[in-house]
Amino acid sequence: GIVSTVAAVAMVHPFATFALKFDSPEYFTIILFGLSSIVALGGGSIVNAFISLFLGLMIACVGVDGIYGVERFTFGVPMLADGIEYLTVMVGAYGLGEVLVRLETGFQTPQLEAGGKVATQFPTLREVWDIKATLARSSVLGIIMGIIPGAGATIASFVSYGVEAQYCARRKELGSGIAEGIVAPQTASTATVAGHMVPLLTLGIPGSGATAIILGAFLLHGVQPGPQLFTKNSALVYAIFASLLVGVIGMCLMGYFTIKLLIKVLYLPEAVTSAFVVLFCFIGAFSARNNVTDLWMIVTFGIVGYLFEKYKFPIAPMVLGCILGTQAENSFMTSMISYQNDWTVFFTRPISGTVMVFVIIALTYPLFRYVRQEYKERHAPLSG
Repeated sequence: GIVSTVAAVAMVHPFATFALKFDSPEYFTIILFGLSSIVALGGGSIVNAFISLFLGLMIACVGVDGIYGVERFTFGVPMLADGIEYLTVMVGAYGLGEVLVRLETGFQTPQLEAGGKVATQFPTLREVWDIKATLARSSVLGIIMGIIPGAGATIASFVSYGVEAQYCARRKELGSGIAEGIVAPQTASTATVAGHMVPLLTLGIPGSGATAIILGAFLLHGVQPGPQLFTKNSALVYAIFASLLVGVIGMCLMGYFTIKLLIKVLYLPEAVTSAFVVLFCFIGAFSARNNVTDLWMIVTFGIVGYLFEKYKFPIAPMVLGCILGTQAENSFMTSMISYQNDWTVFFTRPISGTVMVFVIIALTYPLFRYVRQEYKERHAPLSG
């Protein structure tokens, strides 16, 4: 976390200077790259991931069009005119949906031995030095995944673990509890936090649900993220990164001193903790807009999240599609209006054209992965 914060501080100003050259085609292609990346790197069925992403983009279209002011997908229902809050989608699909899954399978409380002692200690310098390569690889991957809109901490964790499975000196021992297997995904996940702030502050594009909430807080206080933020209110930018640095240190200290207390939560019946999860889900949904409609929405998307979990559809593409869909549409329509409906502008402009190359790579990577897997399966008996 500290390494990623320092790296983000070092790159945020050059990135903001570079972002001054961005126009609507560049914004659209970057968002498109983020959406395609979460599909490509998410694993599982590529078809299911695309269906989830398409549903998220459809949800983002509900309400009044930001360019022409026309109502879409409201079906004459007044409460849909304001659109669907992405926070409601996220909390409903992840929080309430998981509770519904547990309700179907039956609540279970693991049998823990009461009275056991929990010891906490920091790793020695020797132990840290032994995994320096893992720390370096995971930190770099986490920062990169954080900068890419839509990638997120979960994908960074899986990618980092996959990299360790190929390059770790003790890769054959992964899965047995060795330090590299534990440190790699957690380091990458933590490193994405500072990385997410780079596109948010320089481009105004949230790369995750958390940064989308931060963007909403910025707009609520009249702060518009983007390249101009560094000229008008640069002190705020570095204050944010300073708070991230303090937060990482505080998180470590809090975890160290509260682990003995927090582990007692495991002794609570799962039904009790699930009840609190449902309560906080409804409180969070209502507090976003103080709208009773959002309470019905959270139930709806809780059912959607339950069905997604049951039939192995990824939830993340739907949530990111809902978050980034409006920005993608506005950037696309602005580009079409500004460049006389010339769609080749996304390929002919240097920056957007370069990003489109990465979009094509991200979209073709799952096909390459599938072909490679099929090849290995067909030739595995021959090699044995």
